[in-house]
Amino acid sequence: MEPTVDSLTGTQAPDGLEDGDRGIHPHPPTEPTVGRRRWRPSNLTLRLFTAAVLIPPLLWVCHAGGLIFVVVVVAINCLAVTEFYGFISEKGVTPHRLLGTVAVAVLPLIVYFGDAFMATSFLTVVLLGTMILQLTKQQIREAIASLSATFFGVFYVGWLMSHAVSVRFISDHLASRYGGAAAGIDPQIGFFFMVLCLSAAIGCDTGAYFVGRRYGRRRLAPTISPNKSVEGALGGLLAGALLGAGVKLFFDEIWPGGLSRDFPLLVAAGFGLALAAAGILGDLIESLLKRDAALKDAGSLLPGVGGLLDRIDSALLAFPVMYYLLLAYYYFRFMG
Repeated sequence: MEPTVDSLTGTQAPDGLEDGDRGIHPHPPTEPTVGRRRWRPSNLTLRLFTAAVLIPPLLWVCHAGGLIFVVVVVAINCLAVTEFYGFISEKGVTPHRLLGTVAVAVLPLIVYFGDAFMATSFLTVVLLGTMILQLTKQQIREAIASLSATFFGVFYVGWLMSHAVSVRFISDHLASRYGGAAAGIDPQIGFFFMVLCLSAAIGCDTGAYFVGRRYGRRRLAPTISPNKSVEGALGGLLAGALLGAGVKLFFDEIWPGGLSRDFPLLVAAGFGLALAAAGILGDLIESLLKRDAALKDAGSLLPGVGGLLDRIDSALLAFPVMYYLLLAYYYFRFMG
């Protein structure tokens, strides 16, 4: 009987033993892959990545101003109202999507090329158009819900967001109101106010997040947003005030042109505090709407954040507050 030759190594095996009996394993066994956890970025990492990608072009658009700024606001309005009508439909409501989308696209253009009277007149036309369109529908049972959802989307997204145009071009508004008294205001001062507004609103959200995670104990609105705390809200308010002052100092010391030269530091901090409060309120309002629709996020456009509406919810109230604070400030400055 010839000795057995190992088919793997080519060596002779002792008589009576086959390949599988010698315990020879030329290749180590492959580790099982089932159940192995793959690394996935945390929600905070995704949020920071999204912010790092979006903030530079956003600042550039705010600085560029002009029609390109208005076009970006129009695009934001259209995307945000699409998300709004999407999750409001989860309640079984059928809004007039086309009418609402056209309305939120036109509003920033009216604010830019026209004035506040034209904008409010347009809102009246939109409301009348929505009611007339509803008369053509056969389903009467959902008429109230459909009318309300359509117009609320136009007002909540389109009207509030259009105040960003008013803030960016505040110098034009002041010139039309006060004439020669506002002649010395730099046309680019709206860029400074946009940065202040966005910094306070976004900074409030960030401050509330970190302070709430570290010190949060008492719930701010447990039935609306259980993760928000009183301590987080206070941290957000403080962050808003500090960032308002910080933006003022940055423009004073680093940014050329002296855009913030005539804007007092304490007023900037006060504006930041008020804008942070508006941001918290805006965040809670959107949380209320999403909770009623049983949704966690308004969409999935932005990694780590959710939908576009989830990102601009604070700014939706911050922009109108900023605009009317500016009107009040310049009224007392020029007329006081």
